[in-house]
Amino acid sequence: MQGKDGAVGEIVLIGDSIRMGYQEVVRRELGAKAEVWAPAENGGNSRNVLAHLEEWVISRRPEVVHLNCGLHDVWRASPAEEPAVPLDEYRANLTEIFHRIMDGTAAVLIWAATTPVNERSHRERKGFDRLEADILAYNRAAAEIAGGLGVGINDLYAAVVRAGPDSLLSDDGVHFAQAGYELLGKAVAEFIRPSLKELG
Repeated sequence: MQGKDGAVGEIVLIGDSIRMGYQEVVRRELGAKAEVWAPAENGGNSRNVLAHLEEWVISRRPEVVHLNCGLHDVWRASPAEEPAVPLDEYRANLTEIFHRIMDGTAAVLIWAATTPVNERSHRERKGFDRLEADILAYNRAAAEIAGGLGVGINDLYAAVVRAGPDSLLSDDGVHFAQAGYELLGKAVAEFIRPSLKELG
């Protein structure tokens, strides 16, 4: 639905520090016809997103929700430790998140795949682990759930891999240099844009 100024309703971006890095690019790319909102704080893991879902999404009644959680879920104190949010719980959390958004709003819901990491750089700079095998497993689980519910999937993992992760990731192996955030922000805006045309 368009407002008096021709702008569509609100677009909500939910995600961790990667989202915080690309959200201004999304705003720039979508321009004046889109009102883009995101929480000031890091979205964190799927438990945290679920805990804040009413505040961040449902009560706002957005037109589009672009959502990710994953990097904080796969956090490990060491490779031998369990992820912060085990895969079975992650599946359950995402299923509840998707259903609550779909039942509680009329929003177009888009799931964003979690971006890759450089394990060695991450361990050296961060002192804890995020493993590519976990990211792939959690992305597969999320894609299976999203696909089963008809939720659109924005494969940001593949976008980074195609462009070359080593040229885009920062020294800590998980965040991005500005070129990486530019690429991600443009990919997010491109994926959202067709929904805006349908809403308009």
